[in-house]
Order: sequence, then structure tokens, then C-alpha cells
Amino acid sequence: MEFNSKHRKLSKSKNSVRTATATKPRLTKRRIIARKRKCVCLPENYSVVEFPAIWNELRQNGQLCDGVIVCKDKKSIQVHRAILSAVSPYFKAIFVNSLKKGKPEETEIIVDVPSYYMNLILDYAYTGTCVVTAENVEYLLPYADQFDVVGVIQLCCQFLLQELRPHNCLGIFKFARCYFCSELENKGKLFIRQNIARILKECSEFKLLSHEELEDILRDDELNVRNEEIVFQAVKMWVEHDLENRRKYIPSLLSCVRYGHIGYKYFKSKILQWQPVIDDEKCQEALYPAVVFLTVLDSRPDGEADLNDPLARPRIPYEILFAVGGWSAGSPTSFVETYDTRADRWFLSIHMDLSPRAYHGLCALNNLIYMIGGFDGSDHFNTVRCYDPVANTWHERACMYQARCYVSVVVHDGLIYALGGYNGRTRMSSVERYYPQKNQWEMTTPMNKQRSDASAASLGGKIYIVGGFNGQEVLSSAEIFDSETKQWSFIRSMLSPRSGVSLIAYRDSLYALGGFNGYSRLNTGERFCPQRGSEWQEVTEMFSARSNFATVLLDDMIFVIGGFNGSTTIPHVECYDGDTLEWYDAAPMNLTRSALSACVLAGLPNARSFSYLAKAVPAAGADQVYHS
Repeated sequence: MEFNSKHRKLSKSKNSVRTATATKPRLTKRRIIARKRKCVCLPENYSVVEFPAIWNELRQNGQLCDGVIVCKDKKSIQVHRAILSAVSPYFKAIFVNSLKKGKPEETEIIVDVPSYYMNLILDYAYTGTCVVTAENVEYLLPYADQFDVVGVIQLCCQFLLQELRPHNCLGIFKFARCYFCSELENKGKLFIRQNIARILKECSEFKLLSHEELEDILRDDELNVRNEEIVFQAVKMWVEHDLENRRKYIPSLLSCVRYGHIGYKYFKSKILQWQPVIDDEKCQEALYPAVVFLTVLDSRPDGEADLNDPLARPRIPYEILFAVGGWSAGSPTSFVETYDTRADRWFLSIHMDLSPRAYHGLCALNNLIYMIGGFDGSDHFNTVRCYDPVANTWHERACMYQARCYVSVVVHDGLIYALGGYNGRTRMSSVERYYPQKNQWEMTTPMNKQRSDASAASLGGKIYIVGGFNGQEVLSSAEIFDSETKQWSFIRSMLSPRSGVSLIAYRDSLYALGGFNGYSRLNTGERFCPQRGSEWQEVTEMFSARSNFATVLLDDMIFVIGGFNGSTTIPHVECYDGDTLEWYDAAPMNLTRSALSACVLAGLPNARSFSYLAKAVPAAGADQVYHS
């Protein structure tokens, strides 16, 4: 579905007037009631309206009709004035002749609208719904707006919201703004912020933005960019589309880039050597503070930017990493740390209503965090707790059938699966799954092997589990579960036995990382691609050997967090980039811990409260503990 920003504007001006005939009134775009209408395009409690079937039956049979609509294409449509007036204050005002008190009521109205669109509006008037498509929505919404048919406006906006894609979002955003659909406009703007990297690649309309629109997007704290090079590339792409006419905006646009998050080498070779910058003294002046800042930063041994400097102000992350519980300083902990990937900073919080827990499972579903099973140093749990990051509250959920620590947890098809684990007596092969809507667990097909301290992931509509410990040996075997047939099958074993392993689905493959092979902790990893063959292949080694650590996907990279290296618990964090096939260091946690779990939540409405901009103390680099 494509949206052209140069679409025909049917009713932007609320005071435009059409020429009236001598005998019959034509509708105008003048509002009968001069008041500012509250946006109703995307109500929170939206639902399809059901109208009595008899209404449409009378319409189709032409029975009891008492009015006529004459369309632009000269087609006449018989209507029931009361039914049409019920959904349109505009038609009601015309039919009852409210502007001409004492005059006879109108029974025929001429509209400057094709009969196809008028019939769609009548479909809604008689049935409570109408067919909205990519082909008709661009005109149907303005006509519905013209006649004040709120229900059709809502249908159109719901459709457009579902159709938001990187290639069309700018057109839909402008369309919503043109027709005063402020809620759709806001959601469109949010989509643009969150998907800017894909928009640069897929949306041809990006190059047609005005410089004010572009600046508004690029200056936004919530712009979701993995690095600031993307912001510069956006400026470069837009300017070079019409260099002569846009050259004058370059100094202002260059100030949208937060240079404290750009490498000095990239800055020198790509930005300072950009021809429009070389040719323009004003551009060079605009970049002078960044030159000084990055030169000083490059000369420092630690190479860390002062995030309190405006040039290094971090943006608000779209994704927030939560690391929960674990084993630290000789005992389980209830501490929660959140990671701001834009600032590369961890923040520690104490959740007073969360009991210490280690060797538990953790997963994210519907922007809630579920903490499953675990061990507190004496008891093995079957309990489940759920964290709402918006309300900042923990709640009990239905208990599992069996206590499980060293449990493998995965989300698949909207359900949570708890696989294997240790109940204090035996390693288990049993599997159960949780239905969040029902708040119920049910037992399902057990695995072929007993597995505790294994790891599971979902990929391509299947659940995979690898490694673990069965009470006698560390396992290299792997299994796959088909939720349709409820059958487990073995797949090719890993190259190495691994207990305390982390399995994660990344792009089209499964990555089994780290763990304990029965002799030592591992820094190795291996990759399995179900679509490309049946062999595991070695991947680049991590910097740190580790077992019982947490693994998440963040910024399209694999992050590994904490763990046990064979002699001590560690706070170290590193990330794997599938493009370069390399590992990179990230900021360490505040706590050293293993047996922790982590997950990522995206698009939180209160993401700012978990960000550096909300958490940072005035003194750069100071640590702070936050109580909740």
C-alpha cells in the first residue's frame, strides 16, 4: 500500500463552499456547529457496531425510503433519512433544514461525491461497518470527515494503523495530519521514530520531507537509532537529493547529530570530508565544537564521553534490557538491573516486594516480565511472578505443576513453556505451558531426555532445546518440539557438551553459547541453521568463558551478561554483531552474578524512566541505587 504525500486534499479547508443549484441544496464543507471536534479516530474502546439487520434489508429492497441522495456521477440512491441522520450530524442538519426554520424538510440532497464512496458510507449507516481497502481509504476518510460520519473515520484510521509499514508511514502520517486525525498522527510519528533505520532504506518519501519535518524527527530524544552515524546518513541522503536547494539547511541539520556517540575515525573521514562541508565555511563552523569534543575524547586513555555534555546526550532507548535475580556474593539476590543501550549504562534497583531467586526462568510477553521457578538457597519453587514495568508492580500468577530450578523457559505462539529443570530430587524431562489469558498451566509432551541447566529457544515455528545435565553427564544432544503434533524429535547434537549453556535464536539461526562441558567453563559457541543443513558450526569465541549467564537480543546483536567463569561470578557483558561476526565489550553490570536471567521489552510508554536521561546523577560516572 503506497501513500503519496501529494494526494488530493478533499476537505482540509473546513470553510470551502461549493456552488449550489437553484432548486436543490448541495452539501458544503462548512461545519453546521462551529466547534473544535475532539479526535475520535482511534478510541481505546473501539469495537465494530452491530445494527439491526432489518435496516439494511429495507434499504436493499427500497422499502419505506423517504429520501434521495444524488451523487456526483448522477446516480440516485434511496435512503431512510432518520437512519442516515443517526450517524451523521451533517445530514441531519440538511434533512431537517435546521438552518431555515419553518421551511419544509429536505428529501433530496445533491452531493459532490461518487456513488461508490457514498454507498460505502451508507453501508456503515445501515450495518455498522463498511469495507475499507488500500485502494479506497485515501478518499473514503476525507468524505467521511466531510459528512462527520465518525464511525467511518474510525474504521479508516484503524485500517491505516494496521497498514503502517516503513515504506508508507510518512504518507500515512501526513495524511492523518491533513485530516485532523491527531491520534493516528501521533501513532504514525511514534512508528517513524521507532523505525527510522528501515525508513531510510525503504521509504521513497523520506527525501521529500521538508527541512522542518526532518529536523523534528532527527532531534527527537526517542529516535531509535543504533548509532548516530545513521542520523548523519539521513542528513546526507536528504541533502543530496536536491543539493543546490537544500545546501542552506546543512548547518542546522548537522546540529541534529549527537557527535559524542560517533567514532573519531568516522567523523574525520565521512563527515569532515563530505564535500558540502568542505565547500561551506558555515558548515565547518557548525562542526567546530564537535571537532574539539572528539579530539579531546580521542586523546583520553579510557575514551569515555561525558554524557552530561550536550554533544553526547544519549537518546532514549527503544528497547530496555532487564536483568533479574541471580547468585551474587554467596547468596541469591532480588536485585534488578536495567541497561540503557544508548548510554551504555546499567542502573541498579531494589524491588522490595521481590524475594531472592536464582536459577529461575525469565521471559517477556505482551510487555510484561514473567519470572518462573528458581531456587533461593533452600527451597525449589513452582511459583510464577509477573512484573508490569509501567505500573512498577509484581503480581503472583498461577503456580506450575512442578517445582523447577535450572529451568529452560521460552515464549512460543503467545504461550510460555517451562521445560525440564531440577525439583530438588531429580532432573526432569517434563514440560508444561502457560496460557496468560486463562492464567493456567497445562502439562504437555515430555522431552526425550531429562535436562536441567539446558537452554531453549523458538525459531521458525518450532521449539529447540540443547544441552543440560541429566544427573550423570553433561549433554550435547538437542531436541525440537512441534507444537502442532506435540512431538519431540532429536536433531544433530552440538559439537561440545554444554550445561549452563545459553541458546538464542538470532536472524535465521540458533546460537548455543558458553556453558560447562564437564571439565571447564567455555567461551566457545556454535551455530545451527535449520534451513541450511543439519550441522553445528563454530562461531567466534567470546572474550570471557562463562556458564549460567543471561543472553538477549538487543539492537540486532546478541548480548551475554554475567555468569560464572570457573572461579568467580562476573559482571562482564559483551555483544555479538552478526554483520561483522565479532564480539564487542559493553559496560559491565553493577553486580557480579551468575544464575541470573534477562529479557528485553520494546516500545515501553515509560521508556524514559529507565533511561540515562531519567536516572543519571549530576556527577558523571557516579553510581546510584534506585528503590521501587
